[in-house]
Amino acid sequence: MSAQPPDPQQRLPERTHGVRQGLRLGRVFGVEIALDWSLLIVVALITLALAGGLLPDWHPDWGPGLVLLTALVAAVLFVASILLHELAHAVVGRRLGVRISRITLFVFGGMAHMEGEPEHWRAELWMALAGPVASLLLGLLCLSAAGWIAGPIVLDPEHPAEGLSRLGPLATILVWLGPINIILGLFNLVPGFPLDGGRVLRALLWGLTGDLNRSTLLAASVGQAFGWTLMALGLAMILGARVPLFGSGLVGGLWLALIGWFLANAARQSYQFRLIEDRLGALTVQRVMHRDYRVAAPDATVQTLVDEGFLTHSQHAYPVVDGEQLRGMVSLGDIRRLPRDQWPLQPVAAVMTPLERLHGVAPSAPATRALAVLGEQGVNQLPVVEAGRLLGLVTREDVLKWMFLGTGSRLES
Repeated sequence: MSAQPPDPQQRLPERTHGVRQGLRLGRVFGVEIALDWSLLIVVALITLALAGGLLPDWHPDWGPGLVLLTALVAAVLFVASILLHELAHAVVGRRLGVRISRITLFVFGGMAHMEGEPEHWRAELWMALAGPVASLLLGLLCLSAAGWIAGPIVLDPEHPAEGLSRLGPLATILVWLGPINIILGLFNLVPGFPLDGGRVLRALLWGLTGDLNRSTLLAASVGQAFGWTLMALGLAMILGARVPLFGSGLVGGLWLALIGWFLANAARQSYQFRLIEDRLGALTVQRVMHRDYRVAAPDATVQTLVDEGFLTHSQHAYPVVDGEQLRGMVSLGDIRRLPRDQWPLQPVAAVMTPLERLHGVAPSAPATRALAVLGEQGVNQLPVVEAGRLLGLVTREDVLKWMFLGTGSRLES
């Protein structure tokens, strides 16, 4: 164990901290693409729904293997459709000056992570419209491609399965994927924040009133009302009622209720975070980070870190520093994965989360950015790093303390 490192003056290219969640696919148009593991739930549910009902109804002559493979490909392409939707947001947003560093796909869809709000209502408007427009165009393109591959598709309203049974696997996927993307585009145009339609509503209100906070409150209120409506409809479906467009049943009702809960909760949190951003203003991480922390040496034993660190101090995680260079972070969770009899034998470096798997935050980055990353990654602290050198740690408590106590203080001035 050692005392804190020197406190150099800094400027830093931004990294993020916290262990990366899910699978990082790489970068597209300069935007990092990540898949959250919860997305596997969506792939599994779509695959089972198609393989267990829709595809056998459309193609009773197909074998189980072909049905399962077609269902799996359709589910993966649906995920790719969501990615294209989010990429449309990111590309248009970046062209309009909105910093979007990452897209995460998860169980309820996708999210383009913005580093701060758009500076003008027009940027918000066009960026919000880009996703639904992309989904609608993709849906029409899929249907056109299906018609080009299979020829004119004529369906008898009373016996639609007869016409669909003549389609091959690719045309079948396209016929299913087209309407799904059109529905996705239309659903996102519902004027409830944080759906795309809610962002469109907020942009228009912002343009009319010039008040971003009030516009966010109104759009978020509509979003919460829409979420509560979906929860009520989901509960009705669970209880046996048949809801137009959604049907009835336990699974469908539960899924609709979960989507409603997510939207209502996201609307509330989005407004709260907007108030936090407004309160913190241009405050940077450099002003809110703390320097009263202890570090661990990479060659110290895990037992030494437990005895002289975790059992002695209230610090929840320790930066692992070699000289002035940050090598990683070690938490209680990292130590628990090592058998206790190995604690006196293994160095801290053997259990730490290495630097390349961490997110770090720049001292010049907005404090709101640190708060957002803390929430996204589900961690308690972020290292503040410059060229590999640890400058400090920042926690939620640090940011919120400044939000409530920093305004007008001598420290702020």
